[in-house]
Amino acid sequence: MNGARILLGVTGGIAAYKAAALTSTLVQRGALVDVVMTAEAERFVAPLTFAALTGRPVFGSLWDAPERIPHVRLVRENAVVLVAPATANALAKLAHGIADDLLTAAVLAARIPVILAPAMNDAMYANPATQANLATLRARGYGIVDPEAGFLAERERGIGRLASEERLLEALARTLERSRALAGKRVVVTAGPTRERFDPVRFVSNASTGAMGIAIAREAAARGAAVTLLLGPTLLEPPAGVAVWRFESARELLDLALEHAVGADVTVATAAVADWRPATVAAHKRKKGADVLEEPMLRNPDVLAELGARKGATFLVGFAAETDDHRANARVKLRAKHLDAIAVNDVAGERGFGVGRNALTLLWGDDGERDLGEGEKPELAARLWDALEARFACS
Repeated sequence: MNGARILLGVTGGIAAYKAAALTSTLVQRGALVDVVMTAEAERFVAPLTFAALTGRPVFGSLWDAPERIPHVRLVRENAVVLVAPATANALAKLAHGIADDLLTAAVLAARIPVILAPAMNDAMYANPATQANLATLRARGYGIVDPEAGFLAERERGIGRLASEERLLEALARTLERSRALAGKRVVVTAGPTRERFDPVRFVSNASTGAMGIAIAREAAARGAAVTLLLGPTLLEPPAGVAVWRFESARELLDLALEHAVGADVTVATAAVADWRPATVAAHKRKKGADVLEEPMLRNPDVLAELGARKGATFLVGFAAETDDHRANARVKLRAKHLDAIAVNDVAGERGFGVGRNALTLLWGDDGERDLGEGEKPELAARLWDALEARFACS
């Protein structure tokens, strides 16, 4: 923690007093801590407490030195944000993009890692609204340190007690280390489906939403990489802090990939590329005709094979979405397309496309294999980068 810059957000719960003890520990370990308190937090612990512990001013309002724009400056000067405790109200505001105080405005402006440590009554924590907000925040890449079971302020026992200081320190240390792992690396990620048009309103495509690729790009940026995301048609928002280039067809993706991915340090190709396209594209919407549509189809370029043939020193990672014989099919693709590694997932049934959870296995070489398990896509993105970083160290 020595020399680490940490922004600590304190919201209005009884566990606010524990944030003071955490601050003392961080300062003793050499961290430089800026504290932002909500008005409700100041009802539990006085700002003077944190000022004395940090030797720095405590921020509580958007109008504290407004000429310095504190909600932006604070997240640019620090390496990580920790909100502890994070009340149900704070989680709801962050999940819905409400920035009505300094802390929520700062988190909304943050392009640095954000860790949230919920603490509240067990009934509030179990409420479907709170759980939905936590799921939304996880999907956006926020780190969550789950609360613990124990004695609560209401003299009850249940899940909602702020995570222990040890767990909070571990989360901070892990995040600070992670934020430097890809520093200086240039990473390109392809994500989403392609669309191959029949006419102005109809096209051939697939069920990919781009969620896995977006999570991988977000995680790479959080680890310090300069990230370029090549993104197909999707309703999902790309992560902040990455360069985004849009494509629709496989041929558009190939042009972008040859421009941006060749020469990158790492390219992770998750885009789901249509193998065929209609031979002709009508200028106007086609009218209903015969009961059977016979349409000649042409083979699309193999984007991943093209990248494999020209990759040079780029570490190239492919994705294989398979419905049967997953590892064998993925290893054929690994060799044929000159990949350094391939992540394979089973998309049979309801898995893989368009759902929040996934399961991945990373393969490399003749027999290298690492099971990344099942989880939410942001979790799997983190595990994937952990595994890839281990491969870099071996290469």
